[in-house]
Amino acid sequence: MPINAFTVFLFALLTAVATGLGALPFLLFRSVTRPWLGIGSAIAAGLMTAASIGLLIEGAERGFWGTILGVGIGLVFMIAGHRWLEGRSDVEMGRLGGADARKALLVIAVMTVHSISEGVGVGVSFGGGATLGVFITIAIAVHNIPEGLAISLVMVPRGESVGRAAAWSVFSSLPQPLFAVPAYLFVAAFDGLLPAGLGFAAGAMLWMVVAELVPEARRDAPGNSAAWTGFLAVVAMLAFQAWLHG
Repeated sequence: MPINAFTVFLFALLTAVATGLGALPFLLFRSVTRPWLGIGSAIAAGLMTAASIGLLIEGAERGFWGTILGVGIGLVFMIAGHRWLEGRSDVEMGRLGGADARKALLVIAVMTVHSISEGVGVGVSFGGGATLGVFITIAIAVHNIPEGLAISLVMVPRGESVGRAAAWSVFSSLPQPLFAVPAYLFVAAFDGLLPAGLGFAAGAMLWMVVAELVPEARRDAPGNSAAWTGFLAVVAMLAFQAWLHG
């Protein structure tokens, strides 16, 4: 199979489309109660926590201090974005408005930032040959499905349609094909920036978990169900990541 910029773009585009599959489980649900809203936040928090752990490990292996720098920048970025959105009461996003729209926008922003590092990873991997590139592409595509689920867990229970949630999930992953091509063409330059990019995405995700998702899950979910659900989501996602890289 000939590898060029166009084929790298197509492979990376597939990983973006796979993110939309995370919304499919919501085709089975017609209504969502407040306790389920809390459980959904707990699941999203668990998935994002596990994803952050994987990013930090991968980043540290490539460059420890670059990863730490990226984490710091990611935290500052999220705090600044949250403060900017907090001062706007007119924020709307599809059927969502107010606090729900702000939360959805923050989650999509986090996942979009994360997608940049994944796109660079796809491009860099194809620089090492077609076999490695296809393997990494498949791994990231499968990994993107629970990330789409995390976005949908924030949007659908608050009144957004499954189709729109899937579309926003795909939108959050569009940086993957956009960044995969330049990363493939300039492997050395982008490979050096990857640790900071991984750290940035991890820092942004961890802030979202601690500042938004966990408090909401504890408020809405009954008893200790949020803690147990979040814990099981972390374990399941970590096991899934280990299987992908095994």
